[in-house]
Amino acid sequence: MAEKHPTVDAYIAAQPEATGLILQEIRRSIHAAVPNAGEMISYDIPTITIDGHYVVYFAAWAHHISVYPVPRGGEALNNELEPYLSGKGTLKFPLAKPVPYELIARVAAQLAAERRREH
Repeated sequence: MAEKHPTVDAYIAAQPEATGLILQEIRRSIHAAVPNAGEMISYDIPTITIDGHYVVYFAAWAHHISVYPVPRGGEALNNELEPYLSGKGTLKFPLAKPVPYELIARVAAQLAAERRREH
């Protein structure tokens, strides 16, 4: 099965302009929080990787941006994430509200730390 978007750039370019700008800033924020990270398309969505292993996925939807998975952060981070939790493993950030890029960066950093401990 061919992937719909072969690269993260192609995925972002396929989105409406305003959403694409948000995705670019999320991408930039994650790369700033996870130095030397790679990226690829997995499950047809942008995926940030460390040593070829996924760290965090992000995706555009009609009314929100999703970030997966939810880190096993401490109580303070969990409290900040509470309003964005959707199901067990998804964070949803509504497009109609300001996107908390710094929070998404901290999520990515926490997920990267968890990934590094696993490998």
